[in-house]
Amino acid sequence: MNIHEYQAKDILRKYGVAVPRGKVAFTPEEAEAAAKELGGNVFVVKAQIHAGGRGKAGGVKLAKSPEEVKEIAAKMIGSKLVTHQTGPQGKEVRRVLVEEGVDIVRELYLGIVLDRSKSQLVIMASTEGGVEIEKVAAENPDAIFKEYVAPDIGLQPFQARRIAFRLGLEGAQVKNAVKFIIGLYRAFVESDASLAEINPLVVTGSGEVLALDAKMNFDDNALYRHPDIAEMRDLHEEDPLEVEASKYHLNYIKLDGNVGCMVNGAGLAMATMDIIKLAGGMPANFLDVGGGASVETVRNGFKIILSDPNVKAILVNIFGGIVRCDRVAKGIIEAAQTVDINVPLVIRLAGTNAEEAAELLKNSGMNFEVASTLEEAARKVVSLIQ
Repeated sequence: MNIHEYQAKDILRKYGVAVPRGKVAFTPEEAEAAAKELGGNVFVVKAQIHAGGRGKAGGVKLAKSPEEVKEIAAKMIGSKLVTHQTGPQGKEVRRVLVEEGVDIVRELYLGIVLDRSKSQLVIMASTEGGVEIEKVAAENPDAIFKEYVAPDIGLQPFQARRIAFRLGLEGAQVKNAVKFIIGLYRAFVESDASLAEINPLVVTGSGEVLALDAKMNFDDNALYRHPDIAEMRDLHEEDPLEVEASKYHLNYIKLDGNVGCMVNGAGLAMATMDIIKLAGGMPANFLDVGGGASVETVRNGFKIILSDPNVKAILVNIFGGIVRCDRVAKGIIEAAQTVDINVPLVIRLAGTNAEEAAELLKNSGMNFEVASTLEEAARKVVSLIQ
């Protein structure tokens, strides 16, 4: 689950991580009031959407008075912000973060993520802050250094100091950075985060180390332990079909193609999308219906897939391991009788009782295309569209 920048900063404050003073606003009037409450003569107005690249897209503006803050907020709120991460459709700005201006001397990068190859959290840092870290990794990988954290003992102070020194910090900056890094690590672990990214991490003229921006993602499977974080979910920032699918406990991700996919198992779903591409098609979604593939699951899966107007055909690829293929076939037939499937449908079932399942589908009297191999299924579904 993703959250907004202002929400991430609220969490970080609880762990002693230094962030600029700021306040979220949902209307231009609230933005003006927030600026007056903050005081000073320089303010930053930041659009709050779940996407990076806001600055280049005009989603981060400086203002020199509360009145100017109000004017900027009035233009931002309700507008569509298009960044390299939103796609051409953009995202609607429904709220802004108003923050105090900061005297920036240096911009750095700091992030924490799980390195699955080592089964350890890794803290990544770089002196190249304020730019896309992916670009830095591609063009100058030596500018990113890593500090791995042993899970049995956690982050040690000497590791935080080592990061601070490698960032070129000195004097009071080191002390402030160590406190920042340890606080960020605690926030990550204790909130069951899957990503914490500070870009840029800034050093001010007075030696403070602040999170000028903050991004946090969380492990969905651990949200039951954090109802306060779960409440931060903003459904407006998520694809409506993905939100609907989550109600039925379906693992669904919308893509840009036109071949709808219904598969059981994440690995098989990935392989199915690859074979569709190999056959010259474009998958419209990732959909893992789980091991059971019951009538209700299949019915809801069809509804979600068909809600995407780009879908021109559907490929069902089920492996009968936990559940027998003939039971899956009966479920597909029953579900198809209650859902208006108005596009070609190709079905491939493999595993236990696959032959019986094929006979059930062929004798159902319904307009199914049955395939015996995944390659054949992919070719058929692509040719039906073409």
